[in-house]
Amino acid sequence: MALVAGIDSSTQSCKVVIRDAHTGELVRQGRARHPEGTEVDPDHWWTALQEAIVEAGGLDDVAAVSVGGQQHGMVCLDNSGEVIRPALLWNDTRSADAALDLIREAGAGNPAEGARYWSRMTGTVPVASLTITKLRWLAENEPDNAARVAAVCLPHDWLSWRLAGFGPGSGEAGLAALRTDRSDASGTGYYSATTGKYLTDALKMSLGHIPRLPTVLGPLDAAGKTPKGALIGAGAGDNAAAALGVGAGLGDAVVSLGTSGTVFAVSSTPPTDESGLVAGFSDATGNYLPLACTLNATRVFDATAALLDVSLEEFNELALAAGTGAGGLALVPYFDGERTPNLPDATGTLHGITRTNYTPANLARAAVEGVVCSLADGVAALREQGVDVERIILVGGGAQSSAVQQTVSQVLGLPVLVPAPGEYVADGVARQAAGVLNGSFPIWETQPTAIVTEPAAPHVLERYRSAAAHQQAGT
Repeated sequence: MALVAGIDSSTQSCKVVIRDAHTGELVRQGRARHPEGTEVDPDHWWTALQEAIVEAGGLDDVAAVSVGGQQHGMVCLDNSGEVIRPALLWNDTRSADAALDLIREAGAGNPAEGARYWSRMTGTVPVASLTITKLRWLAENEPDNAARVAAVCLPHDWLSWRLAGFGPGSGEAGLAALRTDRSDASGTGYYSATTGKYLTDALKMSLGHIPRLPTVLGPLDAAGKTPKGALIGAGAGDNAAAALGVGAGLGDAVVSLGTSGTVFAVSSTPPTDESGLVAGFSDATGNYLPLACTLNATRVFDATAALLDVSLEEFNELALAAGTGAGGLALVPYFDGERTPNLPDATGTLHGITRTNYTPANLARAAVEGVVCSLADGVAALREQGVDVERIILVGGGAQSSAVQQTVSQVLGLPVLVPAPGEYVADGVARQAAGVLNGSFPIWETQPTAIVTEPAAPHVLERYRSAAAHQQAGT
């Protein structure tokens, strides 16, 4: 029995799963925590990976391994392969002004023209999360460090490189061995998923010079071998790896409810959204992965449950008891501002209150419907880019709520598949590792915990959009 390993190096932790390459059966697993913060020394990721590997029983009997990781993180290396400064992570917002500057400069002072340039060239309009904006911040705020940058890579690239035996002191030969994949490269802001090439002019516009960049591999190319001979896959960004892990294909949209909400879909054509709502990423199979993100998801449920002084299980029961439409209540859940639509200073509002409908059950239901309707705006943004959405795959911490499952199907008018809870990112790159080992992606049977099909309730989304329009107009 050949074994493969999948590694998920996320913002919060490192997870390792070891599976049968043929069947996908889970053999063993391990995990370790990452430090908190929006900038982290990559050595912490390496230490956590070693701890997770030990807990998973080691990799000595593994034939192939692949790494999925948090996207966009800026890892800068000097000529010797030493990390120059702690990596700025995707959630570090200090480069927000740098993003605006890059847009204005590309448009010769016209932001609309600049957005058009970036969406056409990279598929994504710069925002603070992208690597290119962090490099601009580095050049402007730490010029001495910027001048030392000999190579730039991403978290999953760096870990794959370390697994291949490279690291500090590797020198030029080591830097030349850096590898990445299309999905993670497409989140940098200086790579064109359409042409498959780095945009060196854009990189120079950001950093001031052109450092060495990882070679971009195909989905089933090997990035090298571990010192003990295991093949190393190309790896993937976390969303692309999750799509692999849940078996998403053309026509599927993955809706993820965690701290934030994410909607992404497998597409055969690249999007170019000048509004910036849809990011034009690549997937891990050779297709594209257009993505929209909302800032408010399960924390809205947490806050509402706390207000009602109930547990999350009781919150779910209240929402189900209220029934579709929440008695006419509509919650616009912009508790922390919003990204889709781009309203960073917005706040949440509750519409349609009467003495009759202002009940705990209706408030719980309005919270669920508000979050789901905001994600429906993400699905609509994907469809405006020509993405075909025929089925929803529901994942994340909020996916196991029966009220959420029911509401997603009602609001979107689509069947909803809910996979069994698992480490979707680690599972996805484990599947990639099996593909590298055998020459094609294996078909691993995954059993959903539920397939939900509810009658469509378009009036819920209509009422929500009316309330959101009032909110956006300031009325």
